[in-house]
Amino acid sequence: MLMNMADLLAVANKHNFAVPAFNVSSSMILKGVMHTCEEMQAPVIIAIHPDELEFVEDSFVKSVIDEANKTTVPVCIHLDHGAKFEQILRAIRDGFTSVMIDASSLPLEENIAITKKVIEVAHPLGVSVEAELGTIGTADDYGEAGSKKIIYTEVDDAVKFVKETGVDCLAIAIGTAHGLYPKDRIPELKLDRLKEIKANVSIPLVLHGGSGNPDKEIGESVKLGVNKINISSDIKDAFYQECRKVLEDKGLREPMAIYPKCIDAMNEVVRHKINLFDDADKVKYYYE
Repeated sequence: MLMNMADLLAVANKHNFAVPAFNVSSSMILKGVMHTCEEMQAPVIIAIHPDELEFVEDSFVKSVIDEANKTTVPVCIHLDHGAKFEQILRAIRDGFTSVMIDASSLPLEENIAITKKVIEVAHPLGVSVEAELGTIGTADDYGEAGSKKIIYTEVDDAVKFVKETGVDCLAIAIGTAHGLYPKDRIPELKLDRLKEIKANVSIPLVLHGGSGNPDKEIGESVKLGVNKINISSDIKDAFYQECRKVLEDKGLREPMAIYPKCIDAMNEVVRHKINLFDDADKVKYYYE
């Protein structure tokens, strides 16, 4: 069941769980994520970053739409970290049901202005909009952009931003970072800041950089009101680490000989995240 993110997260907000946004950049990863979500009756957001879209190209989105239309599981197709207006327009043309405009590196007023511009285009077409306030860190040099310095989201700024833009959900900065953390770096979330923002903002809140954070903190953030958590590095790492092992057999070349074990390894992480976010068995709430 294909939905936009505003409708998808409204249910999560009401019932206090978080929907995972899994970054998908291949048919194998898509296959694994969708099968696991169906098995666990877990709503899901299929996220595609502009760099990933450059690789898989526009035709891949049609495959995601087809998967969403075939299942009774609520599915949103979301452009992750769109940085340019042209990227937003491309995603809308492709059939994404949600887009993120990430202008978090700009001054507050400029962030508000570009977010309003995106909303003016997206909302009449039934496409929901996510924005970011504050900056997410970066833990390694791969994947999505991040900032070397985390700028935590201010409560008053969040209230002003939501009021002036009418954005559907807001990614906040409370101490996460994109990528996989080095062994000597222990992430720590400012959960008190999350409580303050949630107490003053009614729309669903988003946590980016969810890979590698302690389960206890992530689980607590869900209880405190986060309704969407992005996961990219964790599932890709599991998938490709297993690929490396499988391909030690130099004679393998057929997909059914290579990818099932890789998908199984990834799905262990997918299941763990779904349970951690309290997302399992939540499809029932969308048919009440």
